[in-house]
Amino acid sequence: MRWFTSLLVIAISTFAFAADGPVTAPAESGMQPIFNGKDLDGWDGDSKLWSVRDGVIHGETTSENVANGNTFLIWKKGTTKDFELRLSFRCNATNNSGIQYRSKHITDGSVKNAWVVRGYQHELRNEVAFPNVSGFIYDEGGTRNRLCLVGEKASWSTDGKKVDSNTLIDQDAFSKLMKVDDWNDVVIIGKGANIQHYLNNRLVLDFTDNEPNRALSDGVMALQLHAGKPMWAEFKNIRIKSIK
Repeated sequence: MRWFTSLLVIAISTFAFAADGPVTAPAESGMQPIFNGKDLDGWDGDSKLWSVRDGVIHGETTSENVANGNTFLIWKKGTTKDFELRLSFRCNATNNSGIQYRSKHITDGSVKNAWVVRGYQHELRNEVAFPNVSGFIYDEGGTRNRLCLVGEKASWSTDGKKVDSNTLIDQDAFSKLMKVDDWNDVVIIGKGANIQHYLNNRLVLDFTDNEPNRALSDGVMALQLHAGKPMWAEFKNIRIKSIK
């Protein structure tokens, strides 16, 4: 009986250690490419700002070719209800970009351009100093602003935001994880009210939206070019699957 007790203690200790360590992304399976690497078939955006260069989606604004408000390249062949999205991105540091999901394409005439999207946004930045880093959830076009920051496991209800912990990743670990001026891998998983963001295979955010009037359960996926300072952002290896 002593040997069984010893094995049980070892097993519990091992589990506790794993639970306290970094959480990695699930193994990839069943993903479908949604960018063909050649052109923007299946996508819709301002052709003056979006193109395909060397097999990647390239979005760029300049002082001569500006974005009239935040503008997006919208995927037109599906939506993001319960889903897993994977892609790689890189951008410069003069501005920020983002990945929209469970979002709405606004076409009511009140917007500055024909490609305005509002909803959950996975922030993209070429920076490492908290809190202005890639990975937090922003309420694009909404009123809740930064819904969940990198490092947080949090939820939102009628009483507002509650942070259960902010230990998923700290400043030092993020500085080592994020590849400035290089390609970074993103995984976004949305299932029911829960959303998880992974950067370079590590869980950096876990958010549950229980706000009945503002939580989003489905909508379009899109890539952002931000108004303001000239910028560029690039995307490749974009693939998605529905989660049953």
